Amino acid sequence: MSYSFLMPKQIFYGEGALEQAAPAIAACGNRALVVTDPIMIKLQNVGAVTEILEKAGVSYAVFDGVTGEPTDKMVEAGAQVWERERCDFLIAVGGGSPIDTMKAIGVVAVNGGSINDWYGREIKGALPPMIAVPTTSGTGSEATQFTIITNTETDIKMLLRGRNLIPDIAVDDPRFTVTAPPAITAATGLDALCHAAEAYTSRKAQPMTDTLAVSAVKRIFRYLPICYSQGEDKEARMQMSLAALEAGIAFNNASVTVIHGMSRPIGALFHVPHGVSNAMLLPACFAYVYREAADRFADLARAIGAADRETGDMEAAESFIKACGELCRSCHIPTPEEYGIEREAFLAAIPKMTEDALASGSPANTRKELSGEDIALIYKSLLK
Repeated sequence: MSYSFLMPKQIFYGEGALEQAAPAIAACGNRALVVTDPIMIKLQNVGAVTEILEKAGVSYAVFDGVTGEPTDKMVEAGAQVWERERCDFLIAVGGGSPIDTMKAIGVVAVNGGSINDWYGREIKGALPPMIAVPTTSGTGSEATQFTIITNTETDIKMLLRGRNLIPDIAVDDPRFTVTAPPAITAATGLDALCHAAEAYTSRKAQPMTDTLAVSAVKRIFRYLPICYSQGEDKEARMQMSLAALEAGIAFNNASVTVIHGMSRPIGALFHVPHGVSNAMLLPACFAYVYREAADRFADLARAIGAADRETGDMEAAESFIKACGELCRSCHIPTPEEYGIEREAFLAAIPKMTEDALASGSPANTRKELSGEDIALIYKSLLK
């Protein structure tokens, strides 16, 4: 059997990665649109990037209108700045939201219309050069062919796909992640865990994604608790930055499964951050599907030391799921009700969330065959 494998053209990672990437960034064009949010400006993360541009004599404009998880309205506003400022390449500075917004702006900048026009269609054709500078360790968006944009009219988080959405340059410099507060560190780190574990247990897993996924899972279990409790620990931040990159490359090629399919509707309807909704679902989803992939979940348990070679696959798989639950609890991940979602509202939304989850296609990558009834049962199990 043969496989294909996709990743950014250039990746710079580790301490000092931004400075190392400076010549490659400067070569991307004459005027950059920096896509970010107001907090990144306040924390001077944007300033570190624009300083690189200024030293290289490259002009730029800044769009800081990413004020939450990306929507079609944010993309439209960013595309207007792109056109008005006559930019020719894009740089995203921030978490997954600015990076996903940057990708969508690139699509609209070239094709016109609305980003909503691309729901259900593969995005093709050349896009402007794109550079992603993540400031969280989790989304992996700097290495993927996906972007998630909310259609504000339908309340659907659209999973949009196209090989040309992979940024040309990914800059994973851990110094930017030090500014992430504990709650963001936890949510994004657990998002990366979902990426890695889902990639490893996906129907589309392959040898190269397996290697990256297992490595990411090991790093996350070891270093996420340190980053959460000791955010200034440079070694832990560097390791989590690398884990998020590994997990992003892994799921870019092997896809995600049931967790992500079910997570997006929760985020769209109840405005729960993506990493938090993933973590809410993580133990329940894996507990529902592990039997059909017990050997794979057992591998992950042995990788993190939750089981040994003498432990049977079923028992080891259960140990991994237990460890995931413990990690979520240690990071103080809330239930839907603890987050503030009314029980009756959540129950009433299950039919739509189930339909949207199945329509995303992600649950179909799970090794257990999942019906709408299965998805609905998992949603209900979140309400203790």
